[in-house]
Amino acid sequence: MIFDTDILIWIQKGNERAAQLIETDQDRSISIQSYMELLQRAKNKTHHQYIKDFLTEFEFTVLPLTENIGHRALIYVETCALSSKMRAGDAIIAATAVENNIVLVSSNVKHFNVIKELRLKSFRP
Repeated sequence: MIFDTDILIWIQKGNERAAQLIETDQDRSISIQSYMELLQRAKNKTHHQYIKDFLTEFEFTVLPLTENIGHRALIYVETCALSSKMRAGDAIIAATAVENNIVLVSSNVKHFNVIKELRLKSFRP
């Protein structure tokens, strides 16, 4: 599965359901967009290191931004941004999931449910 940024934020806040979700998945991935969002939220270098250590310890694959992902994300913004809550970061995360044929887990399904080809799993904290 590919995890939306919000799932990892729930873990940082101590949400046990989010932690269990991560622990039960053997093939953990995040988009480079989520990685950047997590680092951007950090308050200091110690928190940066915590994020890096967490991703390493749980063997997350950080999926890169490719030309195909960028193109697909642009199409999502062009077709969905005006009618939904989708932002550029969400479009990149969704495009990463679709291009890699991976289920996206998020508690912000309203940001993604307009994308028909996206396999989306809702998480309720």
